[in-house]
Amino acid sequence: MSLYEAELVVGEREPAADGVIALTLRHPLGEELPGWEPGAHLDVLLGPGLERQFSLCGDPGDRTGWRIAVLQEPDGRGGSAFVHEQLGVGDKVRVRGPRNHFRLEPAARYRFVAGGIGITPILPMLAAAEASGAEWTLLYGGRTRQSMAFTGELARYGGTRVTVAPQDETGLLDLGSVLDDVPDGTLVYCCGPGPLLDAVEERCPAGVLRVERFRPKEPDGHEAGGDREFEVVLAQSGRTVTVPPGVSVLDTVRAAGVEVLFSCTEGTCGTCETDVLEGTPDHRDSVLTEQERAAGETMLICVSRCRGERLVLDL
Repeated sequence: MSLYEAELVVGEREPAADGVIALTLRHPLGEELPGWEPGAHLDVLLGPGLERQFSLCGDPGDRTGWRIAVLQEPDGRGGSAFVHEQLGVGDKVRVRGPRNHFRLEPAARYRFVAGGIGITPILPMLAAAEASGAEWTLLYGGRTRQSMAFTGELARYGGTRVTVAPQDETGLLDLGSVLDDVPDGTLVYCCGPGPLLDAVEERCPAGVLRVERFRPKEPDGHEAGGDREFEVVLAQSGRTVTVPPGVSVLDTVRAAGVEVLFSCTEGTCGTCETDVLEGTPDHRDSVLTEQERAAGETMLICVSRCRGERLVLDL
C-alpha cells in the first residue's frame, strides 16, 4: 500500500518545553490530511540525506493539521538542529506517512510509561484510552520539570492517574509502583530512552508490553543466522540475488536496481518492512513485536537477515 506523501507548510511553531519545539504541519491549500491512530509517526524529509521520524502527538480527529514535537539534540545527526534553527512558520517540508508500529490495542486497563520526548506517542493514547472508558495510569519522567513537554495538557486529567516525576526532584522513576503488580487484561505502553525501555522490559510480565524505540536496541550477543551468505528471491521479478556477509538485504537489492523505501537503516523506523513469502527471517530490528517475529510474515530488510539459506521476499 502506497503511503501519503506531500509538501506541507509549518502552520504553527511553539515551545513545548525547554529544548522542545512543537510544529503543526498543514496542507498549503487547506486540504484535509489522512487520518491516523495513536502511536503513528511521520517520515519528515528535511533535506538530502536528512530524513527523520517524529511521532504524531496531536488530535487524531483533527484532519486540518499534524502536530509533531522535536527535541533539540546537541549531539544528534543534524535533524533536530535543522528543525530548531531553520524551520519556521510558513516554511515547507516534505512528509511521508503516517505509519504505525506502535498501535494502541484494545484493553480493559493500560499502564503508560514515558521518558522525556517519549511522551509524544503516548499523549494521544491517553485521550483514546479515556474515550474508551478503560482504566489507565501514566508515569512520566524527565531530567527536569521544565524539560518535560506537554505537562500543561496532562494537567487536564487531574486526579492520581498522571504522575509527573522529574529526576532532579524525585530521582529515577519508581517502575515498581506500576509494574510489580500488573492485573490480567492490562497492557503496558512505554516510549523513551533505551535504558528506560530495557528496565521496563525486565520488569514486565510476558506479552503485556508494547514499546517504541528511538534508537536501535543493543544486540543480545546471539544472532541465529550469524552473518553468513544467503540468497534472496525477488518474487515480483523472479530474480535471485546473493546477500554477502556484512552487507544488508536492503543494500543488496538496491544494488540490483530494486527501488525500496527506507529511512533509518537501523531497524527502528519500519519504513523498509517487507513481506516474507518463504524462508525464516533472523530478526534484528527494534520494531516488530515478539508475536510478529514469531509469525515471520514480514522483516525489516535494513538490519535483519536469514536463519537458513534462502528467503523469498515480495519485491
